[in-house]
Amino acid sequence: MARKRKGRDISGWLVVDKPAGMTSTAVVGKVRWALDAKKAGHAGTLDPEATGVLAVALGEATKTVPFITDALKAYEFTVRLGQATNTDDAEGEVIASSDLRPSDDEIKAALSGFVGDIMQVPPQFSAVKVDGQRAYKKARDGEEMELAARPLWVEELLLIERPDADHVVLEMTCGKGGYVRSIARDLGEALGCKAHVKSLRRIWSGPFQASDGLSVTQIDAMARTPDLDAHIQPLEVGLADLAEVRCLAESVARLRNGNPASVIASDVEFGEEVWASFEGKAIAVGIYKSGELHPTRVFVDHGA
Repeated sequence: MARKRKGRDISGWLVVDKPAGMTSTAVVGKVRWALDAKKAGHAGTLDPEATGVLAVALGEATKTVPFITDALKAYEFTVRLGQATNTDDAEGEVIASSDLRPSDDEIKAALSGFVGDIMQVPPQFSAVKVDGQRAYKKARDGEEMELAARPLWVEELLLIERPDADHVVLEMTCGKGGYVRSIARDLGEALGCKAHVKSLRRIWSGPFQASDGLSVTQIDAMARTPDLDAHIQPLEVGLADLAEVRCLAESVARLRNGNPASVIASDVEFGEEVWASFEGKAIAVGIYKSGELHPTRVFVDHGA
């Protein structure tokens, strides 16, 4: 028999401003310990050296993680021109270099080729699975792989600053599954000068802003106190990209049991994915059909 996981049944979101040098998994572990939470997970991995928004889902909010993962997100990153590395970031070994330094206008012109629906090849050092094994494990063993290109929606890619001839600061807004390191690598190839990511920060992800995130130091200072609980955002924040319908009192039990039930909706189309609320609380996510919600995810009420 599996051992029952200990901790509190708390649900919601805690936004962390992840520091460099810490894995996303370690941040989740820190949050779970600090809140004595029974269940926690994050919405979108950040590389260990990256900083910024890491939204940690607690309890029933973990059921809304896919909606944050699929949402638009924005990154600010510094690109080092003139050097390519085997990891496509500053942690790797330099494998090629160039004395060419493109002008700002040349960089801006090249950036336009990375906007819209694009295809990108993940870095060799990435978590993509190849023959059942993570690519980074194979890369560490010196194995070179032909990784398949993947689609990515890039809404915007802007030149923000040019601190010096060797560096440019870019800001990218994109959809799910983007590799900023691949953008830097491919930009360097397009410009003929080689490039890699020197630093990376996720400034927002869906409804969550880095400016609202707690540092790990703050989390440690408030651990196991009501002060930290006060920073938990409602589960419903993770449903911001879905239309809301309201359910009747008599529909609550039916929906929570996974059965279709009547809802009150406006400006919702047949077959649309929506979430149902009762007195402001999320009851279920599902598909709207002819006045009823057909639930695909239901939320347990722990009385919190």
